[in-house]
Amino acid sequence: MTTTPLLALEGLGITFGGLKAVNDVSFTVKPGEIVSVIGPNGAGKTTLFNMISGIYTPGAGKVRLAGEDVTALSPHLLARRGMCRTFQNLQVFQTMTVLENVISGYHLQESGSVLADLLNLPASRRRAKQAEEGARALLKRVGLDRAAEREAGSLSYGSLKRLEIARAMALSPKVLLLDEPAAGCNAVETEEIDHLIAEIAASGVAILLVEHDMKMVMRISNHIVVLDHGEKIAEGDPATVSQNPAVIAAYLGAENAAG
Repeated sequence: MTTTPLLALEGLGITFGGLKAVNDVSFTVKPGEIVSVIGPNGAGKTTLFNMISGIYTPGAGKVRLAGEDVTALSPHLLARRGMCRTFQNLQVFQTMTVLENVISGYHLQESGSVLADLLNLPASRRRAKQAEEGARALLKRVGLDRAAEREAGSLSYGSLKRLEIARAMALSPKVLLLDEPAAGCNAVETEEIDHLIAEIAASGVAILLVEHDMKMVMRISNHIVVLDHGEKIAEGDPATVSQNPAVIAAYLGAENAAG
């Protein structure tokens, strides 16, 4: 695995009303690596994700994507540079078909003119065909090819999670940010998402994951970063992090950890 990171955070921080929600957080994610950010409720995980993905403007530090300073770029500009994100709360178009949902992901990459689309010119038809072919290939990859023509709202929750990942993959990301991809899923659905995430990472995509399912985190992560009250308190491989006294104290409380 190459040592050159695709995503690098350098001293990232933000303050709300005088409270440091995230303070001086640094780490990297390499191609093909799965890095998980964990911590108890209120640790700053979502705030960190929001800064990385351009929803919040950091008060301090930098975000670098493949070496480029992309701090505070808007989400759509980040997507065009190769950073895509899914959300804890599904952002799927429920009344569109499964196929149409994935095709919508390709529209951010399109550079053709609106006039060409309105006139249905050959270039426009060619782009539409390529988008449909790509979308169908992605649906097969996530195991939803047989549901392509179904309305998205008719899918199970786990299938909707995989659909959202497929739509993000339509942007050919270098870095994929997954915000609780297994939230609300049963054991079978979680295992399916496990395999999907591992397969995406194996293709060279750098994956940054926020997830509360610790069994999943320990199974698939190459590296884990632990936050507590906005501070990074530990990082390392799953075995190392799971035995770290500071991590145990953060999750169970110092008194229980001592016991």
